[in-house]
Amino acid sequence: MITSAPQIKRRPPSEVMRLERLGSLHQCRLSFMRVLLRRLAAENWQFSRPQFEIDETGVGFAVYTATGPERSYSLVAFAHDLPDEMRSDRVIAEAWDATFTLFDGVPSAADIDRLRQNVPLQEAGRISEKELSLSRANRSVRLWDHVESALASGEQPDTDAIDQVGYLMRTTAVYGSGKFGAADRETLCSREELFAPFQVEMLSVYLTRAFVLDLVQHMARVRGGATTARLDHSIAQRLGIGNSTGLGMAPYVINHPVLFNNWIMAREEAILQVRLVVQATDDATAVFKDRLKRSTHSVSCWTSKHTIQMKKIDALKRDLVHLSSRVEECDFQSPYPWDQLMTWATSHLSSEGQELLASLILEPYPDLVDPLANSMADTTPAVASIDGAMPIGEVNKLLEVSFGWAFDLDWQSPHNCARAWYVSEEKLEPRLGERFEEPIAPYEQPWAPARDAVQAFQALKQWPETCEVAEFLQRHPEHRHTIRRAQLGRAAPYGEIRDNTISSDVLPIDMLRAKLSFFGATHFDPRSDRWVRICMFAGAPYPETLSEANADDWVYPELAP
Repeated sequence: MITSAPQIKRRPPSEVMRLERLGSLHQCRLSFMRVLLRRLAAENWQFSRPQFEIDETGVGFAVYTATGPERSYSLVAFAHDLPDEMRSDRVIAEAWDATFTLFDGVPSAADIDRLRQNVPLQEAGRISEKELSLSRANRSVRLWDHVESALASGEQPDTDAIDQVGYLMRTTAVYGSGKFGAADRETLCSREELFAPFQVEMLSVYLTRAFVLDLVQHMARVRGGATTARLDHSIAQRLGIGNSTGLGMAPYVINHPVLFNNWIMAREEAILQVRLVVQATDDATAVFKDRLKRSTHSVSCWTSKHTIQMKKIDALKRDLVHLSSRVEECDFQSPYPWDQLMTWATSHLSSEGQELLASLILEPYPDLVDPLANSMADTTPAVASIDGAMPIGEVNKLLEVSFGWAFDLDWQSPHNCARAWYVSEEKLEPRLGERFEEPIAPYEQPWAPARDAVQAFQALKQWPETCEVAEFLQRHPEHRHTIRRAQLGRAAPYGEIRDNTISSDVLPIDMLRAKLSFFGATHFDPRSDRWVRICMFAGAPYPETLSEANADDWVYPELAP
């Protein structure tokens, strides 16, 4: 008989917010792609393709409309004839195979004409508050050619080739939240369907996937005529949308401490609630074991040529062998089985394995987990006011809570301050340079919160603890951003990375992985320590087959009978 619950608490920020662990996060029930598709299915959204004006050269436009209970949103897609020599995944590219915008409502002919003049130009064009996102994509040329050629010949493409790449097109940017004239998030977050983070961007990518499938089928038909095969649905479903993400995304998690806290807090709270489950039902155990087996298969197909990621994948494969053996021996009727499993994992699995397990134990408990998606948005003002009346002694305590780990680091050592974040003049994109090799220090951005916190703490220690911090900031305004972050930490304990973001061995891909895992990305494939390729919506149902029955577990590939 169970008389009392063990002392199970949320994992502390000191454990969760290390870059090595953040760089090991996996998608879960709270990932934004899954949040989107659950809503679309539950509310019975309807999808249509009112226009598909693509010519025999693959040039033209198409419109895909999603209609919900109250509003419609339309992806306006422009297809281009891009010479091979102009195809580039770099953000400085000026031409792409396809460009897109997500339109608020259904566009008129006048809207299409206006968008035709601007969307293909991307940054060089301008869009209006009627547009919610701006994006572009390039073909995965070899796979595209293989699929188009096979269908034109009346055959299905090779599934091994499909699985090796995973996508026919990859986006190089999906901009939203006011960029280049698009609607600000503040004007949209009152809409229930867009309240959760990045729902505009996820919807844009989801509809882009439908367009890409239609486009490759169209081009195959141009080549093959009446004998062209239609891509088998089971093969099409394996295709996602690729994405190339670089340094531009890395500082996001530093610049948005409250928002990032809300993501991590929701996930950690979900993990806690499941660990507090006293006994697992047979149904819950069956769901967990099923997702574990399907995850094992997914990981077996995960490849990368990046040395660090190859080692992590190998470690994860070993972890899954140990975990599967442990699960077979586990008595899920014993008290707090999920807590027992998580506790075991801390001393037997790598960070990759621990975080995959953390995601998997959430799968059987939608009622506990899914409502937490409503807490992941940031509803605080964009720039929080500093509490100037706070005594300096209290500010010091806040700095110690979030940054005490950094107080003993030697910040004069070249190792600890080797890098500097700045914004490139050419594209206004974040970059990471070598402080002692490039003349970039005058342009450094405040994306080294640990170093800045130590500097602020040292300056504050020269002042009386009872003095109001406003008086200090009048003399030292250079520390305003640090004091604001320290005060935000009271409501955002998971808002600060507990590692040095300018050290010689910092890996920006860890920050990219953390953010992309909340998008719902899988099969991370770093191409350096500064950019990564991923796949989105691979395995997801297409709009015409989306239902509550298939809206959620698609992220785990089906096993062969």
